[in-house]
Amino acid sequence: MDSATDTALTFRDATDADVDDLVALIQSAYRGDSSRAGWTTEADILEGQRTDPEGVLEVIKSPDSRLLTVERDGRVVACCQLEHRGAHAYFGMFSVSPALQGAGLGRRILTEAERRARADWGVTEMHMTVISVRGDLIAWYERRGYRRTGRMTPFPYGDERFGIPRRDDLEFELLVKELV
Repeated sequence: MDSATDTALTFRDATDADVDDLVALIQSAYRGDSSRAGWTTEADILEGQRTDPEGVLEVIKSPDSRLLTVERDGRVVACCQLEHRGAHAYFGMFSVSPALQGAGLGRRILTEAERRARADWGVTEMHMTVISVRGDLIAWYERRGYRRTGRMTPFPYGDERFGIPRRDDLEFELLVKELV
């Protein structure tokens, strides 16, 4: 059986040499027609870029952050940001190649990210923000133990580094999971 859940994955911290591949991966998972092959697309609510080389490089270079890169057969297929913020870690930039979504790969990566945050930093919680209108995505995280907090932060309208909104009701909700 050859599925994303039974194929060997390599987890490593991203390097400067990965920036272009990671920007392309993140863009493909969330924006444009290529993102519609997976279920995490934001193409109906946002246009434009999801990130840029400077944003990815900033995560790679930050001393309190890492961009966990996931390879299969020598090819980058997923990534996520982990940032140490005191007693908790922040989880972001989570991207899985659209062609591989829906096969359990995301669950494996999230589990590994949580394990590393606990082991490396001794944190007791993982935090993330999700666009509040993404009910399907929030439900996926809830099935993995995250809880909605109702704490909202505004979407950065007017800052095209985060995309061009196609609607005027976007905001981020904080999701939290206790790591035990």
